Amino acid sequence: MCGIIGYIGNKSATPLILDGLRKQSYRGYDSSGIIVFEKEKPELVRAVGKLEVLEEKVQKSDFKGTVGLGHSRWATHGEVTEANAHPHADCNNNIFVVHNGIIENFMSLKRQLEEKGHVFHSETDTEVLPHLIEHFFKGDLPKAVRQALLLVKGSYGMAVVARDDPGKIVAARVSSPLVISVNDSGGFVASDPSAIVSHSNKMVFLDDGEVAVLESGTFTVTDLHNIKKEKEITELEWSAEEAQKGGHETFMLKEILEQPESIRNVIRGRLLPKEGAVKLGGLEEVEEKLRGMKRIHIIACGTAFFSAMTGKYMIEEYAGLSCEVDIASEFRYRKPIVSPDTAFLFISQSGETADTLAALREVKRKGGLTLGIVNTVGSSVAREITAGIYNHAGPEIGVASTKAFTSQLVALAMLTVFLARQRSMSLVLGKRIVEEIARLPDLVKQVLGQKEVIAQLAQKYASFSNMLYIGRKYNYPIALEGALKLKEISYVHAEGYGAGEMKHGSIALIDENFPTLAICPSDSVYEKMISNIQEIKARGGSIIAIASVGDKEIANLADDVIYIPKTIEMLTPILSVLPLQLFAYEIGVKRGYDVDKPRNLAKSVTVE
Repeated sequence: MCGIIGYIGNKSATPLILDGLRKQSYRGYDSSGIIVFEKEKPELVRAVGKLEVLEEKVQKSDFKGTVGLGHSRWATHGEVTEANAHPHADCNNNIFVVHNGIIENFMSLKRQLEEKGHVFHSETDTEVLPHLIEHFFKGDLPKAVRQALLLVKGSYGMAVVARDDPGKIVAARVSSPLVISVNDSGGFVASDPSAIVSHSNKMVFLDDGEVAVLESGTFTVTDLHNIKKEKEITELEWSAEEAQKGGHETFMLKEILEQPESIRNVIRGRLLPKEGAVKLGGLEEVEEKLRGMKRIHIIACGTAFFSAMTGKYMIEEYAGLSCEVDIASEFRYRKPIVSPDTAFLFISQSGETADTLAALREVKRKGGLTLGIVNTVGSSVAREITAGIYNHAGPEIGVASTKAFTSQLVALAMLTVFLARQRSMSLVLGKRIVEEIARLPDLVKQVLGQKEVIAQLAQKYASFSNMLYIGRKYNYPIALEGALKLKEISYVHAEGYGAGEMKHGSIALIDENFPTLAICPSDSVYEKMISNIQEIKARGGSIIAIASVGDKEIANLADDVIYIPKTIEMLTPILSVLPLQLFAYEIGVKRGYDVDKPRNLAKSVTVE
């Protein structure tokens, strides 16, 4: 979603803030702005469009100073205009605020402030914040912020500076991520660690209801009632270099090609081949509780939801546990049953997905056991779950998830073995699965070696406006994920479907202009998939097949075939999704789109 960056120290703030905005630009934005103080003189510039527009404006001004804030906005309240861009100011140009989230009671607050003489200049909910802080300001900015926030309902990650209380940045959060870091260069605040990791990999993640005050070389954290909080310093496992393109044309391509290594990272130190088991240190404290569970309930959004669907097949088939999967945005709006024999598993790449966090907190309120699969160390989900598994996939910058998705699938496979070996899975079967998980990095590398073949295939199909993706069993969710990738990256209308449902309606779409991508590895539903493909061919539809190496029959049916290595059925989704990622990527590039920043989308969705 939107990006926040703030700096206070002994260096020029402007280049540091612009660099921080640039590093968060993958989150999605439509306007941006910056405020820098030189003593008591604020310099404020806002711009619509790409960050380069803001940079050009800054170059035309005399932007000096060692304290400032920057923001990249993705519109929620109000159109995309300079007036609606952040930072926003109070009536006296004293207090300046940047904000991510939604102020739910902004209309009532705005009416009250207008009655007291405050004049508003934007359509945003954010603008109530500087005016509300102004109402309480008596020379002490942290106190005024705390008093104002006691009246605010909604979500916020925000940073505030004041001309009349210089030398500090005040930051606060509720349901919107915020991280601070203080080192020899000064103090930093950001909505994403990637914006400031080049200055230090030691971070302090704020929790809901906390307020941080940054000065040049120090920081303090309190709650809204000014009670001091002791904060743990988290040392990130990745560096600034890992968040760069590394010579690749796009982040998405880099992250697709990194998957042999990202999968190696997720399994490192966790496989016990001789014992046919896995060691998941993050679950040790709840190991005995999990032994008594009868049901797993997985909750996620977007791509993570499709990994959850795949995990359902794994857990039910091998661990013998009933498994339910919910879209997080729907979970709270029915009446979910939270029983003591059910473990709730939350999957999120960022660990900040608003709907997933809301569902997590609902389960915690009702006393449920909460687990997580999360990629981002120190994120809200990672800190609020009872126990969990880190992906260790490294930073994922491209908006369309690739390596985080496959690492989630591998984590789910390991979780399945962990749960199954607690129950009835034999040593022999456990060893077989663990051995195949260990082979995955090499198998993934083989699939990605077909990049040029897939690029040629994408050229053939890049002009089509519609595509159908079909699969069964483990590869049904992969059909959904493949269609989503094509929609996200190339804006082609694509539908994912369970192949067995074709005859119940969607087969009516099939003609020579509606190609189908069929995921058809040599597994337990292979013959069924062949029958579904024949139904499509009989109606003049062209077929791209994802098939197992050595399958000669499929070549007689499909127009084009991409082959993947053989592995056990539960792990085929990790291999079959790779050609779909490359296919979507190549079509997006050939259609001339920015695949790292697809329109209307953001990497981390931190509002409902």
